[in-house]
Amino acid sequence: MQRIWRAALVAVVALALAACTNAAATSGSTSTDQLRIGTLLDVTSWDPANADIGFDGPYLSAVYDPLVALDKNSRPVPALATSWSYSPDYLTLTMHLRTGVSFSDGQRFDAAAAVQNLEHLKSGVRSGQTYADVTSVTEVDPDTIALHLKKKNDSLLYYMGLGRSWMASPAAIKAKSLTAAPVGSGPYTFRAGESTPGSQYVFTEKPRHWDRATYPYRTVKVFPIADPTASFNAMLSGQLDVNYANAADIPYAERNGWNVASKVATWVGIQFTDRTGKQLKPLGDVRVRQAINHAFDGAAILKSVGQGSGVATNQVFPAGDPAYDASLNDRYPFDMDKAKRLLAEAGYPDGFRVTMPMSSIFQAWQPAVQQILGQLGIKVTWKNMSPADYQKNASTFPMFVAVVALDSNSAASVDGRIASRQWFNPNPSTEAFPEIQSLLGRIQAATGDRQTALIRELDAKVTDTAWQDVWYQANNTYFSMKGITVTPITGMMFPTLRFIQRG
Repeated sequence: MQRIWRAALVAVVALALAACTNAAATSGSTSTDQLRIGTLLDVTSWDPANADIGFDGPYLSAVYDPLVALDKNSRPVPALATSWSYSPDYLTLTMHLRTGVSFSDGQRFDAAAAVQNLEHLKSGVRSGQTYADVTSVTEVDPDTIALHLKKKNDSLLYYMGLGRSWMASPAAIKAKSLTAAPVGSGPYTFRAGESTPGSQYVFTEKPRHWDRATYPYRTVKVFPIADPTASFNAMLSGQLDVNYANAADIPYAERNGWNVASKVATWVGIQFTDRTGKQLKPLGDVRVRQAINHAFDGAAILKSVGQGSGVATNQVFPAGDPAYDASLNDRYPFDMDKAKRLLAEAGYPDGFRVTMPMSSIFQAWQPAVQQILGQLGIKVTWKNMSPADYQKNASTFPMFVAVVALDSNSAASVDGRIASRQWFNPNPSTEAFPEIQSLLGRIQAATGDRQTALIRELDAKVTDTAWQDVWYQANNTYFSMKGITVTPITGMMFPTLRFIQRG
């Protein structure tokens, strides 16, 4: 949940500061022994059960090893789990574990440690949702565990690799001390004495780590810098090797000879929470939701508010994803006349009234929403609230302006953006849409290419029913000095260290 909320905060910080950078140019270079990262947010927690996937990746990947990692295409790959297999009914996931690994406090990593960690993650406030379908975890033998599921879960391994399978010392879990300091088996050791919370975190290489080749730097320093202008200027002055960047600064970065990496990270638009009309009757008519989709020119909003950094689309499956269908982007061309006709056909020629929440985080889009809905006769009353209250209360309104994180796994997108109850989607109401409900059942039963084909059918169906009003998918952008390559991963607001390499 938190990575979705932070996506909104990040988007607006970037927009607010997009035109404020110092254009002075330096060529910049990097040491082969040290990696210095400027990220937008501070670490939320050293406890993997309480940490946020979004921006905690560089911090946690320094000190913890995961059971499962992801490759550059977001496919699960071995880490502390060297291999795995599902039972024929997909209700038991058996994992074989790496041997000879110890935590920094001397505790041994084995099946008992993995079981304790997974039970801890399952009970975690933030990590628990990943393991909602796991009924129990058992030790098969000292180097093998089994996860028992109540139903087939096609996104479990993806979420584990995304940042929900970091393994910590069993002693630290038992002592409940992870919130104060990390105790892992990862490639680096946290140097608390050289670090300043909220300002600088220092990590030094751990001798003989089993995956040393993936982590080539002797020292890693992570600097949480909330002001992108300050982060950009730190790159200019040679204080950083990698930073979370503004798309508006790409010309300056290219002029300096830096590497630029971008990939879609969030969708931006209006989330409908009431598709059945129980709270606001007009939204129960598909023609009303379709009218709202036709009324917004996503490409224009992307250019004017989103700095052109992203993809104009009406889908929640990331551009480039196997389930993404570019032909669906023609489903709702900007057409105000058609939008008005659809409203009239639905019985609302003069529009209707709606109350929507607003917060400073979303004010960049507020004028467009006010104006465009006003042209349809939809009169908006705004209820202003703090960012924290927006997160708690936005979903109690029938519709609201949203910035929602994308997932680079089709099954995870189906579950997290369409089928399951989320903070931004408290009433999926799929049972009110028989064709969608049927497709969800068929997707659950399918595997491989057949499942992907069915997910594409679902994508078309939710687009036709105007499940939400997506204007565009926004990029996350990263700058790096020569000799360093960043591989963005949709689903991670900032990539873990395995995706920041020499080259």
